[in-house]
Amino acid sequence: MGRVIVVTSGKGGVGKTTTTANVGGALTTLGKKVLLVDMDVGLRNLDLVMGLENRVVYTFMDVLEGRCTAEQAMVKEKHAGGALMLLAASQLHNKQDLDLDKVKEAVAALSTEFDYVFLDSPAGIEHGFEASSAPAEQALIVVTPDVTSVRDADRVIGLLENKGVRNCSLIVNKYDRTLIERKKQLTSDDIVDVLGTELVGVVPEDKAILDATNRGDILVLSQSTPAAAAYLEIACRLEGDETNFSALSTGHSLLSLFWRQK
Repeated sequence: MGRVIVVTSGKGGVGKTTTTANVGGALTTLGKKVLLVDMDVGLRNLDLVMGLENRVVYTFMDVLEGRCTAEQAMVKEKHAGGALMLLAASQLHNKQDLDLDKVKEAVAALSTEFDYVFLDSPAGIEHGFEASSAPAEQALIVVTPDVTSVRDADRVIGLLENKGVRNCSLIVNKYDRTLIERKKQLTSDDIVDVLGTELVGVVPEDKAILDATNRGDILVLSQSTPAAAAYLEIACRLEGDETNFSALSTGHSLLSLFWRQK
């Protein structure tokens, strides 16, 4: 059985969907087979981030309601050699249409075919969050270094633990060392102290993320940048390898070594 991980935040606009795509992409560079499931019914964006919006025919809702098989609905990402697949969310339904039992059954079946299944949760803590977290055994909590994001993340962690998802890890996104030094942002240590959750990644502010998103490219599969290095570090930690947080240091990044090996 593959690992089923919900990627969530509570607060919108923290970069959760971009994180989902890039961590999934990074895992394929480590030889893993990965499925990304967009759970944001009615407001899907994962297909846009991956540059696959014109190739979506069927959605995860079509799978749940028996109109097609999961294999028919999956869309292959163009740069990962078939190792990264997408199940898009429906734009014709709303989050209340998600049947939790059907979601759990479908995700359990999919997890037998992939090393990782990531569920990209919508913002908020309503039914979409419920459906995204119900099948999960692990959670990646994406936060930005501001008090409102951290407060919302604290609430989400509590809800996940109440549901039995106790393996929660923290990704600090949009980390700006200049603002940290000027005390305009919380430090990663501050955030970990508040949330009491293991830190698995620190992704620096990087304009290349927006550029790649606008092109429909997954950054970690196309460029060597500070943010791309951070995504690969997250993938390595999920695989049990301890690496430095390059966003917090001035040493050589893991991704620069990876690209040299390629």
